[in-house]
Amino acid sequence: MSESSYTPPKVWHWDAENGGKFASINRPIAGATHEQPLPVGKHPLQLYSMATPNGQKVTILLEELLEAGISAAEYDGWLITILNGEQFGSGFVEVNPNSKIPALMDHSVNPPQRVFESGAILMYLAEKFHAFIPASASGRTECFNWLFWQMGSAPMLGGGFGHFYAYAPEKYEYPINRFTMEVKRQLDVLDRHLANHTFMCGDDYSIADIAIWPWYGGLVLGRLYDAAEFIQADSYTHVKRWAKQIDARPAVQRGRRVNRT
Repeated sequence: MSESSYTPPKVWHWDAENGGKFASINRPIAGATHEQPLPVGKHPLQLYSMATPNGQKVTILLEELLEAGISAAEYDGWLITILNGEQFGSGFVEVNPNSKIPALMDHSVNPPQRVFESGAILMYLAEKFHAFIPASASGRTECFNWLFWQMGSAPMLGGGFGHFYAYAPEKYEYPINRFTMEVKRQLDVLDRHLANHTFMCGDDYSIADIAIWPWYGGLVLGRLYDAAEFIQADSYTHVKRWAKQIDARPAVQRGRRVNRT
């Protein structure tokens, strides 16, 4: 099939087989597909996740909190294997109706608080423990600027570039070029900013770095999509410096391993 041979129908219909590697887990409806209660361990914080870039954000922050001596951040990390559809179990859907990892339950409050979406979890934990978030109003705003930059930008890297470059059943020039151009623009945004900043919000490591690093740090370090050469990762020297600096942190190394298959 050529790139120009597809004409969208008047009304779209779901073809469950037409989805490449993720056909078995992608569907146009929400809700649970089966009964599956979630396990609950001994700690107040219960994390249900997998070591994807989005999942790593939360485990890295939790490990950084523990590294900083905040014992109340002890947690149980439960693996949710998304390729097996475990995110559609009834228990998980109760925590996150969007059926995406990561999801967190905080049993230290009454009633227990659910938190879903990685950015929301980072903000919740940083504010709960008063750590890895600037204290000043201007610093918090800058931190949130970059935190939400990542939320808006990473889908272009993951669902856009990553899907069409690495996972789509057929390679098409237009979407690969389209999303490569955007990812390289994003890397240039980061590179220009990090030329004058040690971390995303200045001299202090924050949840903005923790959010951005698993995606863009992983990309320039050659851990995402086998694409470092393709996107000329070494040309983004300031991003590479920042990525290596964070990669050397013991809590980051531990956080990357939690819930890894």
